[in-house]
Amino acid sequence: MKNLIRLIRPHQWIKNLVVLLPVFFGGALLQPEAVYAALVTVLSFSFAASSIYCLNDIVDVEDDRRHPVKCHRPMASGAITVVQGYLLMALMFALSMVSTLLLSSHQTETASVILFYWLLNIAYCLRLKRYAIIDVCIVAFGFVLRILAGGYATDIRLSRWIVLMTFLLMLFLSFAKRRDDVVRMNETGHAPRQNTIRYNLTFINQSITITASVTLVCYIMYTVSPETIQNFHTDYLYLTSVFVLVGLLRYIQISVVDKKSGDPTKVMLHDRFMQCTVLAFGLAFLFIIYVLKNI
Repeated sequence: MKNLIRLIRPHQWIKNLVVLLPVFFGGALLQPEAVYAALVTVLSFSFAASSIYCLNDIVDVEDDRRHPVKCHRPMASGAITVVQGYLLMALMFALSMVSTLLLSSHQTETASVILFYWLLNIAYCLRLKRYAIIDVCIVAFGFVLRILAGGYATDIRLSRWIVLMTFLLMLFLSFAKRRDDVVRMNETGHAPRQNTIRYNLTFINQSITITASVTLVCYIMYTVSPETIQNFHTDYLYLTSVFVLVGLLRYIQISVVDKKSGDPTKVMLHDRFMQCTVLAFGLAFLFIIYVLKNI
């Protein structure tokens, strides 16, 4: 049972909290129906993601056995068979689709987005992840699909800025993760992924810088846009840009100086600086849209 749980990687489910962004940026945190719908969608997406993790480990089993860290995964170590992996994959996907029935509305639209995510990531695991740049774009687009599902489930119209920021931020994190692969390749002479040879530190560092810069600019433009000011009835949201800048700089420090950007989830779960920055951003944002605008 322990190995089965490790295979579906529940600790990675934190990524699916991105589904809550429409509720957060839509100012609907005090609406129980919206929060409930968003949480159900988080659960559904988590099951779908776990299904893909199973397939990923099946496809990469030989490469993982040669990896110094991934060789301990249940599939690579032989603790779980390929047949068991496929069965668990099917079960997780079934749970994902069934859980959408818990939604009170927009079940079909939400399930369709999750299904598209599942099919896209099957293509990613089987073929598309072999191509540099395309691989990180698909990973980033997967998070856009998460917020789209959250928007459908909660019936909240998504701002174009939120969609752009989500894609850019996740592209930034994906490039930072690939940097860890390039560093390992330079140190060991072995490429952790087939497409790692199409990256190098110069390209990765420039990509990280570009995506971080555009993400920050995009967020600032979002906070000062007439649409946002009219929606939240305040023009003080630009002040939260400070926390976005600090968070991006901290992550670049972790990637470039500490060389520990291989797993963004672990960074968020263990780095106190990042946790405090994200918490401060959230509290400042909520204070401005729920308290400051009424003063």
